Amino acid sequence: MINQFFNWCVYVLEVIGNVTGMGYELANIVIFVILQPSLILLFFILWRKEVRKNR
Repeated sequence: MINQFFNWCVYVLEVIGNVTGMGYELANIVIFVILQPSLILLFFILWRKEVRKNR
């Protein structure tokens, strides 16, 4: 079951890479090295602003 899920995730990355023309490796880097950490940082900043606003 885990292997099937992993293979599906790899397939999705390959499709994203092919559709955008970036390729699998670059799509992987963009999603997991740039996009995900950026979203985590953005949500952390928004959360801190809300905490300060509600004090």
